Amino acid sequence: MTAFLNVQDVTKTFFGFTALSNVNLNVASGERLGLIGPNGSGKTTLINCISGALEVDTGQIVFEGSSISKLAPHQRAKTGVARTFQIPQPFHSMSVVENLMVPLEYIVHGLIDASNEESVYCEASEILSRVRLDDRRHAHPGDLSQVELRKLELARAIAARPKLLICDEAMAGLAMKEVNEILDILLELNSAGITIVMIEHIMQAVMRFSQRIVCLTAGRIICDDLPENVMANPEVRRAYLGS
Repeated sequence: MTAFLNVQDVTKTFFGFTALSNVNLNVASGERLGLIGPNGSGKTTLINCISGALEVDTGQIVFEGSSISKLAPHQRAKTGVARTFQIPQPFHSMSVVENLMVPLEYIVHGLIDASNEESVYCEASEILSRVRLDDRRHAHPGDLSQVELRKLELARAIAARPKLLICDEAMAGLAMKEVNEILDILLELNSAGITIVMIEHIMQAVMRFSQRIVCLTAGRIICDDLPENVMANPEVRRAYLGS
């Protein structure tokens, strides 16, 4: 597999605090990567730098051979980089299907055009089917359960037609049955060709999902290996598992 995301010597500081220190990370096309680490280790800062929510202080974010370090988040979305958020952020005044039509109209099809409204609606409906929300298309976010909100958050990211999908704790607060529902969706998306980087604290989910795991601690990568090797690494166990 050819690496198509390259994080090169990335450093990010906040008022003198170093959140990321010379981080280097390659992600291959089609890969399923798990990103773990204790709270405050720099995981969310890293994906914010990749997705464009934060500018790097030094280093580069290279996607498909081109630097995207200076691109705004919406510009990175157009190149194929999408993400979910720890706390779902739907448009509460819109229905579930309308929440998907917004990114489809603006990111994929350009400005709203009445002539393509039907095709946009059909594509939104297809995405809802992929995340098992087709029977909730006319509901509003306030009427959804926690797992349904997580599925909607995933659907909104998928609507941008990503090549790279970054999932930030997409299973937080869910029961194990619901965790497995989200995992099944992510595995299907990956099988369809989407590269996925997943941040998660539920180790059972990380182990089932990941082909490779990277562990961050204090803004540095301390281990990058196969899942079983990462879990057996003494430094990882001390930093992340507390033993």
